Amino acid sequence: MKFATVSKSLVIGLAMLLSVSAFAATKANLQLGNPVLVNGTTLKPGDYKVQWEGSTGNVELTIMQGKNVLAKVPARVIELQSPAGNDAAVTRKNESGPNTLAGLRFQGKKLALELGEASEAMSGGSSK
Repeated sequence: MKFATVSKSLVIGLAMLLSVSAFAATKANLQLGNPVLVNGTTLKPGDYKVQWEGSTGNVELTIMQGKNVLAKVPARVIELQSPAGNDAAVTRKNESGPNTLAGLRFQGKKLALELGEASEAMSGGSSK
């Protein structure tokens, strides 16, 4: 009887831990060599932090510099066929003004983020 109670408590505790970690924020660094446009905000060249919650499907990407949130944009987590060879900011060319940030790749990871209409850019876009 005592064993069943301990096991039940252990299973419930483990399930709660897993559910909390499933919603934990994922963080990464972003380095921009050129200005890019993100959801109406122009980000200057420099170092940024990106954060999102979830490992599949649609997420909200937050771009920060220090503790300041500079932009939030809807994104979609996609799985790559092989791990990215380097960190990359994938951009889409604009006729006027800075290029638009279309996606992010992360060195050694098989996941990437696609922003807006970025499917073409993610498959063969430019990187910095």
